[in-house]
Amino acid sequence: MESVDQNGAVLSSQLTVDNVDVEFLPLIYEIIRCVERDPHDTSQKARESQDTSQKILELQRKLDQARNQIRKLPGVEYSKEEQLQKLETLRKQLQLKKDLLLKYRHMCTFDIPKS
Repeated sequence: MESVDQNGAVLSSQLTVDNVDVEFLPLIYEIIRCVERDPHDTSQKARESQDTSQKILELQRKLDQARNQIRKLPGVEYSKEEQLQKLETLRKQLQLKKDLLLKYRHMCTFDIPKS
């Protein structure tokens, strides 16, 4: 179930890294192109300056949106040490479950007589 917030970002019940919008390069490229242009006409310079300012504000909004999305990712609230400890605990649980499955697989099966 997906919805769209006021910034146009897609929100789902479980946000993942793949859902975070981090496409900044096209905006940065446009800003650089605007800065590199050097019009000789003063009215054109003012318009170019306004366009550049608009693109910079758009980039700032996109960065803020990405920050907010990243803060909502599961596990971000934990420190690196806590994340590593949690990962190690999950690995131990996985190994224990694998061992149990292997043990049950090799257990003797009882033949139940059919009546």
